[in-house]
Amino acid sequence: MTTATKPAHPKGLFVLFATEMWERFNFYGMRALLTLFIVNALLISKENSSIIYGGFLGLCYLTPMLGGFIADRFLGNRYCIMLGGTLMAIGQFLLFTSASLFGSNLELARSILYVALGIIIFGNGFFKPNISSMVGSLYPKAEKNKLDTAFTIFYMGINIGAFLGQSICPLVGDHTNAAGIRDIFVFKWGFLAAGSAMLLGTITFILLKDKYVVTPEGKAIGDLPSKSVHTDFEEGESQKAKFSPAALIVAVLAFCALGNIFHYVFGQNPIYSIIYGSGITLACLILSDSSLTKVEFQRILVIYIVSFFIIFFWAAFEQAGSSLTFIADNQTDRTIFGWNMPPSMVQIFNGIFVVIFAIPFSILWDKLRKHGKEPISPVKQAFGLLLIALSYFIIANNVKDLGNHGLLGVKWLILLYLIQTFGELSLSPIGLSLVGKLAPKRFASLLFGVFFLSNASGYALAGTLGSILPPTSEQYLNAEKINVDLNGILDGKVQASGKDLYLLLKIKSAKLDEAAAKANNLDFKTLMKDDKTELTQTQYDLIKDKKIIKAGYPVFCGFVLHSLYEFFMVFVVLCGVASVLLFSLTPFLTRMMHGIR
Repeated sequence: MTTATKPAHPKGLFVLFATEMWERFNFYGMRALLTLFIVNALLISKENSSIIYGGFLGLCYLTPMLGGFIADRFLGNRYCIMLGGTLMAIGQFLLFTSASLFGSNLELARSILYVALGIIIFGNGFFKPNISSMVGSLYPKAEKNKLDTAFTIFYMGINIGAFLGQSICPLVGDHTNAAGIRDIFVFKWGFLAAGSAMLLGTITFILLKDKYVVTPEGKAIGDLPSKSVHTDFEEGESQKAKFSPAALIVAVLAFCALGNIFHYVFGQNPIYSIIYGSGITLACLILSDSSLTKVEFQRILVIYIVSFFIIFFWAAFEQAGSSLTFIADNQTDRTIFGWNMPPSMVQIFNGIFVVIFAIPFSILWDKLRKHGKEPISPVKQAFGLLLIALSYFIIANNVKDLGNHGLLGVKWLILLYLIQTFGELSLSPIGLSLVGKLAPKRFASLLFGVFFLSNASGYALAGTLGSILPPTSEQYLNAEKINVDLNGILDGKVQASGKDLYLLLKIKSAKLDEAAAKANNLDFKTLMKDDKTELTQTQYDLIKDKKIIKAGYPVFCGFVLHSLYEFFMVFVVLCGVASVLLFSLTPFLTRMMHGIR
């Protein structure tokens, strides 16, 4: 008589794997094109496009807080995933519309862009925390030791989707001719491909969820809260959160106060202020739950501490879609075997490397566990931060001697993505697994929302850091064409005429003071237009004398960034210090995890 061998992982994991794969195709395919589309088709500056990009990504990981709450209290994981997938597909089709209209109606195209991004943000909020929560729910209490491996497999699905999206969307949506001039009318096909992938992922989940996304006893996972029964609560664990009315009122007041502090004291824009304020407020609200035991309280604190350090990882990692894309576009020799790779496709190597190395990393953790040598999750994550610091240290030293016109070899960006992939595999799926292990069941989706808020804060910080990118070779070349000494002007050593400053604005190396322009009867919209509009000498003199256009190197924390080397060293310092601090805290965190590794 033979006994059936129990599979290592439930089939539902692979349904969620496929659903997330197509969602990531949608998201990363769009991400590869987004800033290039904003700058080249919608004529928005690189600085502002980085801010838009960071705000968009940040809000994408802020709304999981709302999606997690609605799932836990009202709709359940399943319905939230279906709703989120549908909204994201609609958002991508609106981006397709924006990319179809900009040539005939630029203002309408810009408006549709913001609507599309808003819909994608809410769709992601419903989708993201709930599919991650369902992965954790597939495993009963006795099998929670499989979660690191399960989330690494799940993470491979994420990155197969990222690889496909970053391959196909740039191939159909980012074309340049032999002279290097970009065809800005093909972006729409990349967005159309992304929307189609999202529809496919949503349909996959709808068709297979009832058969495979179930408990070993065949009960639906992630159903309506009224129908869901958790069978793996720890002894004595409360099954319902208890927030007092006073705690909720204090939370609302604290959110308003924190938002204003970040905006008015620290100078953050309103969206970034909301993101930072929300993260702190929600974290404190959960800790106010009167049903929390001492062990639960300490385990949640571990999630918060790790989440704080993860902010710096994502702030550095997400330069891929902004500053690193601009560098790939303007200051990189992208020739591979005679083929000039589109700049939006260079970030594809991250997805390729995750697909190649996800399973080896999973096997590594399993083998170390069997021999009792597996490091605890915070140590893995500290190692991930150290690796991303190393990647930027290498790239910083390779751009150090390029000068104003030298081109970086694409091999160095590929190496950067390889090292960052090792860091990502040591940090991101391990973080998801950590939340799955430590979170009390009644807070499962909500604490995944908190974890994603650390991503949101990291992306907001990424937008801020991306906006301080110093001039690249494209800007120096454009300045030389109009006989402008860009370094001299940015250093304040060369006095430029009003006309020169106006041209500097056109090549995105200066800022325009809107209030000063209006006060002196200058048409702000005309000044901002990237066309050949000529101004009178009187207007030029006014621009110069009233300092309506200001030129200067970017500044971060009081330090002036003159070069790409100094820009990249910002990430080396931030991530290096975060790595050392997190590693030094591991003995303290180990005690607070109470036996969970």
